[in-house]
Parts: sequence; structure tokens; C-alpha cells
Amino acid sequence: MKSKPQSNSSSSSFFSLVLFSLFSFIALSSSSTMATLGGIRDSPAGSENSLETESLGRFAVDEHNKKENALLEFVRVVKAKEQVVAGTLHHLVVEAIDGGKKKLYEAKVWVKPWLGFKEVQEFKHAEDLEAASETPSFTASDLGVKQGGHAPGWQDVHPHDPQVQDAANHAVKSLQQRSNSLFPYELQEVVHAKAEVIEDHAKFNMLLKLKRGEKEEKYRVEVHKNNEGAYNLNQMEAQHS
Repeated sequence: MKSKPQSNSSSSSFFSLVLFSLFSFIALSSSSTMATLGGIRDSPAGSENSLETESLGRFAVDEHNKKENALLEFVRVVKAKEQVVAGTLHHLVVEAIDGGKKKLYEAKVWVKPWLGFKEVQEFKHAEDLEAASETPSFTASDLGVKQGGHAPGWQDVHPHDPQVQDAANHAVKSLQQRSNSLFPYELQEVVHAKAEVIEDHAKFNMLLKLKRGEKEEKYRVEVHKNNEGAYNLNQMEAQHS
């Protein structure tokens, strides 16, 4: 007597059980054990000024205030990087006001859009950027109107100073507009920066490390900022190492 061929129902049930077990395991994994799937990379140029990134910065500050009963006041996102995990882990440098003084903080915000999940993994004072508060910071009030302001001549400024970052991003944007390359320029790092205030404008002289496709390049640029906050790329020169 011949046995009846097995139906596909049992194998399908087994496959479904395996999938269910896999998804259940992922769902039960805690946030502290999330698996890293990729390295940290710079967010697209200018994304630190996007509404999405700004909302993440505000969220990080608000959550810190709730957890620590603090009163930090969000100002802006200075720098943004991201990492592909089970979702996206956003690495942010956030500027906030603490007791009337602007300070920089490092925040990590984990986002899983398909679940509506958002969580601050880390929020701490940017100790490695402490020098930023010890070097001149060129704000609108510095542009020839602040009493007892910076000494004349070029002054070293911290590469993570918000004004330096704005000037660097403007330089990259201007360079891209002048380029015929199919690959966009991405700001990797402000290697060194100096600034000078002259009457009604500030000048920023910076060495920028950029990436275009797989190629890394360095440019020496000079960017001017007027008292209305407008930037202008004044000089640009490729640095050949």
C-alpha cells in the first residue's frame, strides 16, 4: 500500500513558526542590547539644520531635562552623524543654554520609525569640546558692536564653534555649486579654524577635510560673515598633501 505524499502544510507551518520565533526574539531584545549593523557616518551636508534633526535635538534636551530635573534651553544642532542599527542611531552635538551660558552636549537618539519609537541613549556634556567655551565664539554681537570684544587680528577658534560650522557648511555648499562633479562634497572635519572681526563683518579662515565619493580632499577656505548673518565664500584653494 502506497503512502500518501506529505502536504506542504506541515513545512509551511514549520517555516511560519521559525519566522515567528525570530521576530519575537528581536522584539524582546532590550534597547541596551541593540545590534550595531553599521559604522558611524556623517549625515548629509546641511542636515543639522533640517526640521527633523532639530526635532531630535529638542527631544534629547527635553528628555534630559525630565530625567535630571534640569533646565537646559535648546539652541541648535551643531553637528549630526548617524549609524544604522535596528533603526537609526543619531549622534548629535547639541548647543544648549545652561544658566545663561551656551554649552555643547553630545546626544545619541535611537529611532525606529516603523514602530514610532524614539529614545535617548546618551546625553552628556561634551567634555572633549570643553575648549570651545575657552576660545573666542563669534556671534552676531561680536561683529563690531560688543564692548571689550575680541583682540584685533586673527584668533584661533574651536572647530566645533557653531559659527565655524555654519561658515564651513556654507563653503561646502558654495564649492558644490561651482563643481561639475556628479558626487556631492561632504564635510568630514574642520581641521583648523581662525577668525577675525573687522568693523561690520567677521572672517573665518579654515582648513576643511571633505569627501567626494570615495576620495578625500582638503581645502583652505576663507568665508566672510556680515552683520546681517549672511555668509560669502571669499577664497578657496585645494591643499595637496
